[in-house]
Amino acid sequence: MKKNVLLLLSIFAILPAAFCFGQVIDDSPTRVQTTLQPGMTEIGTLKPKNVRQIKTSQWTLGCETIDREYSDYNSFKEYLPALGISRIRLQAGWARCEKDPGLYDFGWLDNIINDAAERGISVWLETSYGNPGYPGGGGRTLAGGMPTSKEGLEAWDRWVTVIAQRYKGKVHDWCVWNEPEIRGANANEQICDFNIRTARIIRKEIPDARIAALAVSWPRKEIIETLLKKLQATGESDLFQWIVYHHYTKNPDTPYPQVLEVRELAKKYNPKIRLWQGESGVESEWCISGALSRYNWTELTQAKWDARRMLGDIGHGSDSLIFTAADLDYRTTSFHNGLVRYGLIKTAGADRAHRVLKVKMAYYTVQNIVSVFNDSVEWISDFSCESKCAKDLAIFGYRDKATQTPITVFWDKTDVPKDENTTLPARLKIEMKPLKEPVWVDTVSGRVYLIPKENVKVDGKFVIFDKIPAYDAPVFITDKSILDIEPSAAWLFSLETKEKRK
Repeated sequence: MKKNVLLLLSIFAILPAAFCFGQVIDDSPTRVQTTLQPGMTEIGTLKPKNVRQIKTSQWTLGCETIDREYSDYNSFKEYLPALGISRIRLQAGWARCEKDPGLYDFGWLDNIINDAAERGISVWLETSYGNPGYPGGGGRTLAGGMPTSKEGLEAWDRWVTVIAQRYKGKVHDWCVWNEPEIRGANANEQICDFNIRTARIIRKEIPDARIAALAVSWPRKEIIETLLKKLQATGESDLFQWIVYHHYTKNPDTPYPQVLEVRELAKKYNPKIRLWQGESGVESEWCISGALSRYNWTELTQAKWDARRMLGDIGHGSDSLIFTAADLDYRTTSFHNGLVRYGLIKTAGADRAHRVLKVKMAYYTVQNIVSVFNDSVEWISDFSCESKCAKDLAIFGYRDKATQTPITVFWDKTDVPKDENTTLPARLKIEMKPLKEPVWVDTVSGRVYLIPKENVKVDGKFVIFDKIPAYDAPVFITDKSILDIEPSAAWLFSLETKEKRK
């Protein structure tokens, strides 16, 4: 009897830990609850798709700062596949891998790259930062400065050679240095020369590597043009596949005029080069530090912001990164201090091993977007839509590749996302074939609604959607047939009732 009691006590002692540290992802149709009332019949919720079910080449998920141990990959790795995103961004961490000159320890980085591959996820690896272990070896944190001395640059070249050799065949996508121009840490010419120097080493070791340039903190034309001119002069315009920029603004829609300018500039020098929004996000609550901190962000406004940035990026022809997978605990930087809540996953601080506390609303919003806007759809670059609404709308067009079914995305872009869900009526006139079962989909909650027949009119080669709800988060109109939907109980009951009446 005593043995049985001790056995039960030991089991119950283990259970709380299992529940606390286990994977807790809600995949039910009601996983996101908001106050949104679009005034249409709800028929179900988008089904999330994991990384094995879809291809998502335009999306990347940030897993930054692990090189400085501000977060822990092992604490949140179980949550990655369910997002459907097949690439993560890592910083290689020279100073963490080579603590003593000439002695490399890649154990932590090997673990992540190998584990990600097993989960069906590839890695975008950034070679930064520097290594203070070498005189003039550069700083190991943001704005720390690139290597400058002869000894530091030679050590950098060895470092890049070693990691390129080590991860050849495992890592195909590369980048050089994070936000090199911030606080004037590095001069423009130095930044461009250093990017070219590093990319040449990677290309020598991995001829088919895809390399991203710059990762500047804003789409800065002066730096980007300097690089493009240098590449043109040396006949190396194909050295980089992407120009990477970041942009943090409270209203996620305000930077796009600058992005379009940079896109046209890049085309002038190299029509094949692409843009990549490589880092930006907001927190899910008020935080004392971090970009766009000291503002009353909430889980709802974070979800709206992330959704607008994601669909705004690809709607302007850029690939997009979601910053970031898990919350960060900054401890060794003059920029930020303590926990910052940018993550899709809420985690504890370093003192509690970065353990997962909950999955945030933004996590499910990202799932919703990725489940539809993946490699099965294509962006319509010349899409046009006449709109009428009390607020300015961002509007983009896509089509399902297999069926050519159009998808029209829109939202109120006038202001910072609000912690409320007030809708406005909009009128959209689109050149398209009529949809058989037109639906209106909210990206934040994933809810799918039938558009009433009286709100849809055909005018020659145009379809007019009238009195359609719009608000400050992305929604889209498409045909029900191309969506994978978990039907709502009320909708199923309604269908059963109609069948019985027949």
